[in-house]
Amino acid sequence: GVHVVYGFPNLKIHAKATLVVRREGDELRRYVHVCTGNYHALNARTYEDFCNDTAATEITADVADLFNYMTGFGHPGRFRKLLTAPFALRARLIEEIRAVAQAAEAGKHARIRIKVNALTDQAVIEELYEASEAGAEIEIVARGVCALRPGVPGMSENIRVRSILGRFLEHSRVFILEAGKRSTYLLGSADLMPRNLDHRLEIVVPVEDSYAQQRLASVFDALLADNAQVWELR
Repeated sequence: GVHVVYGFPNLKIHAKATLVVRREGDELRRYVHVCTGNYHALNARTYEDFCNDTAATEITADVADLFNYMTGFGHPGRFRKLLTAPFALRARLIEEIRAVAQAAEAGKHARIRIKVNALTDQAVIEELYEASEAGAEIEIVARGVCALRPGVPGMSENIRVRSILGRFLEHSRVFILEAGKRSTYLLGSADLMPRNLDHRLEIVVPVEDSYAQQRLASVFDALLADNAQVWELR
């Protein structure tokens, strides 16, 4: 009874999501599970990842539209809440970075926290430089390749980049963008690389539950306070 779909020849499906449709009384209700890592038993024992469960109507509708696209039953329009590649993930993320930069220019609280496996996308890096010049505080935890140069006078003085070498492989992708009193929490499958943003099917989902947001913020606090299993990029 399993329907296996092999995807598209030129678009690697890298998103990690489960959609459950359940009949409850006289109506159907959707539940969605989005993860930063693969559904793989060996990875689960050795990789650090986050997952988000939600029944939020707009997010579950977006994931349903995405599955319809993957199975060939329709082309998605503009997603309501999801940030998806190769459609608009880069553009939507840049919008959020610019909002933080504008808050910094206005003298408001402005901070960006990013955790990825790799950061090499030129457009995103340039926007982070602009936000730094505007006065935003930027903290990046990159496990592997990082093409951004932190601490350069007049360009990236407000950017700090570090990597954690701990017991588990750091694999989650998390984005926290704080612009004034508005905070956006995101997690998903995408690294900030051209191959992910242009040539893969990726999902980044907003985390809207306040308790889950606190958990993600506390993880960053721990990663940025570590002075034993960390190296810092200069």
